Amino acid sequence: MPTTRRALPALIAGALLTGSLAGCVPPPNPYPPPPPPRVEAMPPPPREAMVWQPGHWHWDGRGYAWIPGHYVERVVGRHWVPAHWAYVNGGWAWIGGHWQ
Repeated sequence: MPTTRRALPALIAGALLTGSLAGCVPPPNPYPPPPPPRVEAMPPPPREAMVWQPGHWHWDGRGYAWIPGHYVERVVGRHWVPAHWAYVNGGWAWIGGHWQ
């Protein structure tokens, strides 16, 4: 009986911790996973002050469509944040590349 009394608080703490962590895990993405990225040849920039934004797959409501890579104008004093998926306001959102 003494061993059971000592184990009970650990079991309760484990159950509480597991339950609280389960609430922090975002739900699965409702979209199917995108195809692998396409291999793109990066052409030389049209002007020196430009940064390459690689192509990516975009969900159009029925399937994925490829958005080709392109150059974007460099902004002095800022750094480039590449495009990426992020969990925002309870769902997955595509965040386009931007200067920050």
